[in-house]
Amino acid sequence: MNRQLISSGSPWEGPVGYSRAVRVGNLVEVAGTTAQDGDTPVSGDAYSQTKRILEKIAAALAEAGASLEHVVRTRIYVTDIRHWEAVGRAHGEVFHAIRPVSTMVEVSALIDPRLQVEIEATAIIS
Repeated sequence: MNRQLISSGSPWEGPVGYSRAVRVGNLVEVAGTTAQDGDTPVSGDAYSQTKRILEKIAAALAEAGASLEHVVRTRIYVTDIRHWEAVGRAHGEVFHAIRPVSTMVEVSALIDPRLQVEIEATAIIS
């Protein structure tokens, strides 16, 4: 079975040994994605970071031949669970009709203290 690696162009992918997304058959896994865009400083609240993350996930899925409609699971990591409503609202604006299973958990920190949200996604292309 073919394995398609999707890169975000991040300088860390090679040294750390990961891909933005991987497609094997009809399964696409998208790695933890944050609102960080290259060297551009992270800004925005949890809602705007979530919106940007979902745009980046959609782009990775498209490169793998999938779309947001194929997403069956998301995993959401937040650094402050008090922002769950803002994060959930942004997630719901994208997935309201798709309704993948989802988990949201609070974590102590992400790789940059300005990051408030990280999301992973699983898609199955039918």
